[in-house]
Amino acid sequence: MSRPSPTRSAPTALKLNEFLCYAIYSAGHAFNRVYQPLLRRLGLTYPQYLVMVALWENDEQTVGALGQKLSLESNTLTPLLKRLQVMGHLQRSRDLIDERQVLIRLTSTGRKLRQHALDIPDCILEASGLTAKDLQELHGKITALTKSLNRNNTNPSEIRARKRVAP
Repeated sequence: MSRPSPTRSAPTALKLNEFLCYAIYSAGHAFNRVYQPLLRRLGLTYPQYLVMVALWENDEQTVGALGQKLSLESNTLTPLLKRLQVMGHLQRSRDLIDERQVLIRLTSTGRKLRQHALDIPDCILEASGLTAKDLQELHGKITALTKSLNRNNTNPSEIRARKRVAP
């Protein structure tokens, strides 16, 4: 006796306004428009700001650790770091123990810049129109979604194969 093949649902219409990925993509652009004037006063771009926040959280990191934390490859991160170094916000140096490693440290200028950025999270909260609790819940859901997508980062045919019922 053979099992019936799994039923396929009717094809879903491709509607842009129903794509979660497009909603998140659009929200990213909206965030950038809100951040831009806030970061202009610091003289930073959004990617540079993320590097600085990561360093304010934990100064003296390797390029590799910083890249992993920010989900950036070294060919993207290195130009950001060089620019921030030229701006006087950080120093890059070889690790004395393992010269293959490049250490990133804030300068006093970079540490002082933090004081000028302290109000940015409150400005973003206000611009979001959400309560702090709602924003925290949304953050948790998006973080879980990101982890799940990273775990399941595979080609579509493998995903479909997992869904099939075994004969």
